[in-house]
Amino acid sequence: MKKKLKAVDFFCGGGGFTCGLKKAGIEVLLGIDIDINCKETYEKNNKVEFLGEDIRLLELDELKKYSVKKNDNNIVFIGCSPCQYWSIISTDKKKSKESKNLIEDFFRFVDYYRPGFLVIENVPGLASSKESPINHFQERISELGYTFTTQILNASDFGVPQNRKRFILIASRITKNLDILKPKHRMKKTVRDVLGKNNGFHPIEAGFKDETGLQHSCAGLSEVCLERLSLTPKDGGNRLSWSNNPKLQLKTYIGKDNSFKDSYGRMFWDKPSPTITTKFFSISNGRFAHPEENRAISIREGATLQSFPKTYKIYADSMAVQARIVGNAVPPLLSKAIGEHILAYVK
Repeated sequence: MKKKLKAVDFFCGGGGFTCGLKKAGIEVLLGIDIDINCKETYEKNNKVEFLGEDIRLLELDELKKYSVKKNDNNIVFIGCSPCQYWSIISTDKKKSKESKNLIEDFFRFVDYYRPGFLVIENVPGLASSKESPINHFQERISELGYTFTTQILNASDFGVPQNRKRFILIASRITKNLDILKPKHRMKKTVRDVLGKNNGFHPIEAGFKDETGLQHSCAGLSEVCLERLSLTPKDGGNRLSWSNNPKLQLKTYIGKDNSFKDSYGRMFWDKPSPTITTKFFSISNGRFAHPEENRAISIREGATLQSFPKTYKIYADSMAVQARIVGNAVPPLLSKAIGEHILAYVK
């Protein structure tokens, strides 16, 4: 008889990975994250306890309170540590420097409990940077008797309507025959497949506040930004359409038409969306304008492009925090595929 697989979701955030694992039929025992803003979203949607602790300070024995045992072949430790420091997106790395080596703190728990399986999900930069801790992590788990596979995959190959490339490590202590994760969908889902009127998203204007549970709310825009979007061609247009207009052109882009071309751009209807970041509610931070409406995509549209069910509510007081919870999440359809892949090895 096949035993039920269990999991502990370290760095769980708002619960994208947990949501997908549960859809795969895996029982999640606990979610752990330092960001207490994620607690309500995680617990109310997944019915799993959220432990709001800093993994660097968390006592190893704490997990025993949640039925986590040593050398359990039927448990998975998920370690999707914050990825901002390793991202290729140009951001100030000072804030994220503190969290760049959290994978080493994750290893403390791996070494102590020796779970049957491990999963690490992160940006591709984690695998390519010379100063990345992943090589040392791989050496150490090999010494513990783990076999592992690594790959860079795109969430769009697993039913997620979004181009989102990620580094994935899957390791096991109970099998030597691990295979890489193979794409499940030949036909990629596009923005049109999940957004628009036919999918329950009625047209709204910039600044609309949705009072229903759908959370189809979007950020407001200044008059000049509304004018910019009105001149941006529908279905994939970009800021070059108004780059010669002295009133509308931004000083930072003068003479730099090839820099950050996606900023202020519209999504394409018939392509997967760009990577949904924590700033997807802002048109200045990427190609996050609606394909035809003069606004940024809404919170629910962002969550849908991340493959969250429409019933998955994001609990936060501000749109910025809601967007951060959504943008930081592992797409549930991707984690579901990872969970199903691991389940095949459990006998």
